[in-house]
Amino acid sequence: GGRASSFVLRGGARLGIGGESGSGKAVTSYAVLCVLDRGGAISDGNVTCDSIELRAVTAREIRDIRGREISMVFQNPRAALNPIRKVGRQIEDVLRRHSRATRSNAKELAIEALRAVRIADPEQRYHAYPFELSGGLCQRIVIAIALACDPRLLIADEPTTGLDVTTQKVIMDLLNELTRERGMSSVLITHDLGLAAQYCDRIVVMKDGEVIEAGTPEALFTNPTHAYTRRLISATPRPGASVYDL
Repeated sequence: GGRASSFVLRGGARLGIGGESGSGKAVTSYAVLCVLDRGGAISDGNVTCDSIELRAVTAREIRDIRGREISMVFQNPRAALNPIRKVGRQIEDVLRRHSRATRSNAKELAIEALRAVRIADPEQRYHAYPFELSGGLCQRIVIAIALACDPRLLIADEPTTGLDVTTQKVIMDLLNELTRERGMSSVLITHDLGLAAQYCDRIVVMKDGEVIEAGTPEALFTNPTHAYTRRLISATPRPGASVYDL
């Protein structure tokens, strides 16, 4: 690309990154976490977290940062979970890797993490495998894993994909509530600018790997300056709209 995709996220802020499929919003977040596919690489620019240049740290250091400082909720929770390992054990894995949890208290902390994401009967759910749970419950497990070590930044990549409308709202409200309670910064990656406007303080619009517009939800929806942003807004579902309005 030509211009750099540049934005700043301050402590406790809620940022939305919007754009169509292929616009580069998810790849940008993968670059932040240094989890790009083998075919991808960061050719230029910087990724800075509290004055630490993430491109300059070792592989071991970036693994420590992932989970402890920055965590991610992926859009396909079943793919993010190990299908042959109990979900409680998977939370323990993260706790023991990134916190001071010990073998003796890790289970108790994992159950508490399940309870924090409003999962009923957490002691029983601890022993469940992903295939035994609904998509909504699997996404709650992924959120529990992401938040287990109280990271400072949570990145949510299309976290409601594949969920029914009611469950989508429950998951988004849960993410919003938990990040606010913990004073965390958050990034919501979505193609739905309406969703970003509802849950974010600021929205960045991306196209072809570049940031083309940024502002508050009010500013973007009231006076979008880029034609691409206007097209995205026009594609946002409106309550009460009919196919005859198209």
